[in-house]
Amino acid sequence: MSTPTRAMVLAAGLGTRMRPLTLKTPKPLLKVAGRTLLDHMLDRLVAAGVTFAVVNVHYLGDQVEAHLKTRKDLEIVIADERARLLDTGGGTAAVLHHFRDEPFFSVNTDALLVDSRGDALQRLARSWDDRRMDALMLLALTVRAQGYTGQGDFLMDSAGRLTRRPRATVAPVVWTTVQICSPRLFADPPPPPFSTNVLWDRAIAAGRLFGPRLDGAWLEINTPAGRDEAEAVLRHEGLAA
Repeated sequence: MSTPTRAMVLAAGLGTRMRPLTLKTPKPLLKVAGRTLLDHMLDRLVAAGVTFAVVNVHYLGDQVEAHLKTRKDLEIVIADERARLLDTGGGTAAVLHHFRDEPFFSVNTDALLVDSRGDALQRLARSWDDRRMDALMLLALTVRAQGYTGQGDFLMDSAGRLTRRPRATVAPVVWTTVQICSPRLFADPPPPPFSTNVLWDRAIAAGRLFGPRLDGAWLEINTPAGRDEAEAVLRHEGLAA
């Protein structure tokens, strides 16, 4: 299939673990290697062929909205959650009509990708199979996830089909917060707010959650120290603005 041209950008988090950096600046506008986290992800999406994005806002949302007006390389619609957070699933379900019943990228802004060719999103799109999939997650090796302190997320079979990590075990792969979703994933959603986890469990039960592995490293940014570590990696890789 062709690369999706539409995206959901989840930028409504509170950023509490990033304090004191987020006391006056929303997390998506924190800078790493000269670019805001939000712009790092939007740059990736534009390079992958995305021309339209929905960006949800909540904490210090006026700042995010004002910043987005400086972007002229894609059309952006603001999903205003300043009055009430809808969570990841609820926020996406509320704006599903913008995706024209087509598969779309869904991304967070608090993670950076370092891949050898710089085309991880394009390669993710080339792996999409609408007949078999409701969601396709970009996954990283747990041992190569910088800033990540968990035990991994999923087990993967030889076809790339995913199941949850059993308790008290370490899973080989972790979700990078980048995925392609079919609108089918959001059929018959629960009342908001709700997490996309509910819908992933449905897809797992139906054998329709898949995920290729990132050829590179995933940098999770949840603390000020994690931000500094990610900046050092990007500068070392020559990826600083």
